[in-house]
Amino acid sequence: MAEKINQAYPLAPTNGYTRSDGESLVSEDELKRRKRIKLFTYIGIFVVFQIIVMTVFGLTVMKVKTPKVRLGEISITNFNSAAATPSFDTTFNTQIRVKNTNWGPYKFDAGTVTFMYQGAPVGTVVVPKSKAGMRSTKKINVEVSLNTDALPSSSTLSSELNSGVLTLTSQAKLTGKVELMLIMKKKKSANMDCTIAFDLSTKTVKSLQCK
Repeated sequence: MAEKINQAYPLAPTNGYTRSDGESLVSEDELKRRKRIKLFTYIGIFVVFQIIVMTVFGLTVMKVKTPKVRLGEISITNFNSAAATPSFDTTFNTQIRVKNTNWGPYKFDAGTVTFMYQGAPVGTVVVPKSKAGMRSTKKINVEVSLNTDALPSSSTLSSELNSGVLTLTSQAKLTGKVELMLIMKKKKSANMDCTIAFDLSTKTVKSLQCK
């Protein structure tokens, strides 16, 4: 009885096309190339993003602004004036306010606020060495005493006292450093230039303007 010999034949692709080894290699190379392109694209996007972040950071956080020093609300405890002499003396309580808008503390040395009548000093007050914290305002309570003892003779003072309104100015300069990120220190000076108008009839402050 004759034996039947079964032979196995590979199945042919349904589309009638057989992929060669060369085409397989090309396909793998193309896949790798696309992955590399995608990787470089992500890296490029990340680098651009970092540049934008660092630019914004440099223009905002790392930009050092000049602090400001101003007078706060004035509360008069005593005010005497005489147009005939002419002379005046006053005592009041106020605040020296050092405003720091930087992203780091502002450490300043002791300074002096000088109060003047038409450029001539009528009194001073000392601002102690201190620190204004990051994006905050340091408020220092002070008592101020002013008088005309050292004021040169002035005809305008008599007229001003008779008018019922006395105008004085105050000036100060605080020197210090703004500290950023615990590594960078930048010297900055805060200046005060205020004008105060006193109402002599009510013995109150009519206006206070600082710039």
